[in-house]
Amino acid sequence: MFLALRELKFARARFGLMGAVVALIAVLMVLLSGLSVGLVNDGVSGLQRLPVTSFAFEEGVQHDAAFSRSVVKTDAVKTWAGQKGVEEAAPFGNALVNGKSDSGVEIDLALFGVETGSFLSPAVAEGARLSGAEPAGIVVSKTAVDAGVKLGDTITIDRIGTRLKVVGTLADQHTYGHVDVGYVPLRTWQEVKIGAGPGDEVPARAYEEITAVAVKGEPADAAAADKAAGTETLALKEAFGASPGYTAETSTLTLIEVFLYAISALVVGAFFTVLTIQRKQEIAVVRAMGASTGYLLRDAIAQALILLLLSVGAGVAVGVGLGSMIGGTAPFALEAGAVAAASALLIALGVVGALGAVLRITAVDPLTALGGSR
Repeated sequence: MFLALRELKFARARFGLMGAVVALIAVLMVLLSGLSVGLVNDGVSGLQRLPVTSFAFEEGVQHDAAFSRSVVKTDAVKTWAGQKGVEEAAPFGNALVNGKSDSGVEIDLALFGVETGSFLSPAVAEGARLSGAEPAGIVVSKTAVDAGVKLGDTITIDRIGTRLKVVGTLADQHTYGHVDVGYVPLRTWQEVKIGAGPGDEVPARAYEEITAVAVKGEPADAAAADKAAGTETLALKEAFGASPGYTAETSTLTLIEVFLYAISALVVGAFFTVLTIQRKQEIAVVRAMGASTGYLLRDAIAQALILLLLSVGAGVAVGVGLGSMIGGTAPFALEAGAVAAASALLIALGVVGALGAVLRITAVDPLTALGGSR
């Protein structure tokens, strides 16, 4: 460590410039991490908070549009509920609508149709849970409240005129496809889905159709259950891909992060490569004095690790500060676990890049220090 600390002290400008570059990469990493988590929350937090293990969709449905295209008969719920290993099964409906509250707030909603009293019916932070009482009730996400919807408001669905009274609000963000979730009784959802407004005649088949069967628990034989119910099962995380834009957004951000990590390793590696070339004479002198290759490698890696730890730490601090200023202007959320994992990966890749560069030390000949190169 003697050589590493001595050089860090006497070449402050050189290492400071390198540290600034690494810190900027760390800032970008924190902001990308927060954006990734925020987009995931904005896209599928409503699904994440459902106490569901899997969804049984219509057999053969397109996986990336399952929630919008799947139509399952309600009889499939009983079939799934009777499967060994299944704790509970309940009907689930999904539809995107536009509405306006009586206080003038225009809002887009992802209506989740659930049976009142089922395990899908959410607990509320304020107000009351869903019931079969008239007029039809709706429980809305915290983000809808932040947008101006209040407990006791009545939301009117565009075009069909269905009126939904806000009977409860949720404690957390529940969104689907960047749209606020509203939980409504299944029967109400079935009427909205078919486009029936107040006073319209509703065909009997409307009450026999749902989007999917929500399953809690692991069935002993999922393939046999699907065959019996005429469905196709997707695990909860697999179903996230059916949320609008989820796959495209997450894959794009993941690709950006991969390139950012690769750039970090290359930048650190290039810096230490140049540094090692410049120090060739000094390294040769130390080797001629009896220092082993292992000692020099450990010293160089320690130097890189110190630089990376300080730079990444400073960059993370700045990134967290900038992230806190973003607020509600963009889908952004910082999670300690995600930031810590990304920081550790950034440091590890930087060390790998530095190691690839300082291996040149093994090729330095002690005779160079004694004039053997002349």
